[in-house]
Amino acid sequence: MDSPHADATGAAIRTDGFGLKGPRGWAFRGVAIDAAPGSLVAVAGPSGSGRTSLLLALTGRMKPAEGLAEVAGFPLPRKMAAVRRVSALGHVPGVSELDPAFTVAEHLRERVMLLRRYDGSVRALLRSPAERRAESRSRIADALASAGLDLASLPKREHTSVRDLERLEALRLSVALALIGQPRLLAVDDADLKLSDAERVAAWALLRSVANAGTTVLAVCSEAPAKADITVRTTEAATGDGATNEEGAADAFATTGSA
Repeated sequence: MDSPHADATGAAIRTDGFGLKGPRGWAFRGVAIDAAPGSLVAVAGPSGSGRTSLLLALTGRMKPAEGLAEVAGFPLPRKMAAVRRVSALGHVPGVSELDPAFTVAEHLRERVMLLRRYDGSVRALLRSPAERRAESRSRIADALASAGLDLASLPKREHTSVRDLERLEALRLSVALALIGQPRLLAVDDADLKLSDAERVAAWALLRSVANAGTTVLAVCSEAPAKADITVRTTEAATGDGATNEEGAADAFATTGSA
């Protein structure tokens, strides 16, 4: 599809006949996507219909079983590690979650420390400590601004515990943490879960703004918004033992994926 974001730095997503099978059956099959860089892609369907498995497969964290897929030009499953490097997870239950005992500041510091640990480039090693601190502060400020999270508005500013955040504030924090790494693809699960109508509008406006800035956004939801460029719809498929196929695929995540 043509996109107003064709010149963006985000990751293009292209799939054809894409499917993932877990121990209890198919989590999803036959998924076709053609998303340009900087698109907002909504994955809509009921809980247990393969939505989260699709999100994890497209970010290189679960291994697909059939079909063709490319993310940012990297074929899946052959280049899963490369796809993980250019993608970041926002809120994904059981995989990438906020610690309710941490403060906002602690989460931000932890994310920056992890980035430093895994950035082994020569350029990074040559920077002085002052330069690294300045870059970290700049990344955090940019990520918070992009996520629309105003620390001054929180009950205890940056020292507010995650357990004291409203649902929309927690979503903004998880998006900010993901954006600190400057990913080409941002994936968010349960984007509209437990939100009021007004909060749902605000959440989709946030994800739309991230996509407009150039980052491709993949968002799981129960209802796709009009703001989405592409909507992928999943349908629930239950196994014989009463569990959904997505639950079976999730059981396999520990051996096939990495957050």
